[in-house]
Amino acid sequence: MHMADALISPAVGGTLWAFSAGLIGYSSKKLNKELDDQKVPLMGVLGAFIFAAQMINFTIPATGSSGHLGGGMILAILLGPYAAFLTMASVLTVQALFFADGGLLALGCNIFNLGFFPCFVIYPLIFKKMIPNNDLKQHKILTAALISSIIGLQMGAFSVVLETVFSGISELPFSSFVLLMQPIHLGIGIVEGLATAAIVMFIWKARPEIMNSAVHASPIGDISIRNVLIGLLIAVGITGGILSWFASTNPDGLEWAMMKTSGTEELKIPDKGIHESLATIQNKTAFLPDYGFKTGEAEAETGGHESWPSVNIGTSVSGLVGGTITLFTVGLFAIMLKRRKA
Repeated sequence: MHMADALISPAVGGTLWAFSAGLIGYSSKKLNKELDDQKVPLMGVLGAFIFAAQMINFTIPATGSSGHLGGGMILAILLGPYAAFLTMASVLTVQALFFADGGLLALGCNIFNLGFFPCFVIYPLIFKKMIPNNDLKQHKILTAALISSIIGLQMGAFSVVLETVFSGISELPFSSFVLLMQPIHLGIGIVEGLATAAIVMFIWKARPEIMNSAVHASPIGDISIRNVLIGLLIAVGITGGILSWFASTNPDGLEWAMMKTSGTEELKIPDKGIHESLATIQNKTAFLPDYGFKTGEAEAETGGHESWPSVNIGTSVSGLVGGTITLFTVGLFAIMLKRRKA
């Protein structure tokens, strides 16, 4: 559900950039009281995991479409809303700058759609409300994670529709676009909800103190989470380095809805003004565009022919390098916050 710059006007893109930047500042300030030596590496490793997980598109049966994990609810449930929002913002920034996944003008929109709703709306108003008195029982966690993920993705998908409408994208009229976006993202949301519940339960069984810290907005404490961190790092390596080969080649939910509405998966980016300037910057910073080597850089490239599974060294390198950059980006930011607090 990463939006490209062609879907966004400068006014809408700038507004959402400002709003997302304000939320980053607000989250940074609020995070100080719960940040400790345990949460810093956990934020980095979970950010790397979400980066790798978002590379894997899964097919939505009988639609010709696919979807991938958003990851916002996973982060919110395990880190709390403030650390989760900062981690998601870091993941999306790394994707846009170095992998050309999502536009730079649309970066504020993507942070808002994938970060704001799960962290600041769904987590406090639905997930926590479904666990009265913070009663962390297995069946309650599973149900809350599933329902929260579905609703969060529906809100994010609807926000995409509104942003294109306010941007004046005539190729995507509201009524047609929304009637395609919401159902396809319901299917994606069910899969994401099941995956979210499974991942959250795995970590809850290994270290319930992590979720308790998120629920109560408190430091994790002196307990060791070394095994959890190692397990997540192994998952990053396997997911980004190998499982990414098996990503569905079908268009994702947004591209599918665009194709059904306008007849094309990609709209043309305006070749002037802020759109052109940001596209030029992104072309220079994205050294692994679309999670692969630039054309002509390696024999492993398929030359544009899609195959499944796509055993591609460029994809593996992208998963491992991207996960590493995200880990260090999130970790460095958290360390800076911790030193500022001290």
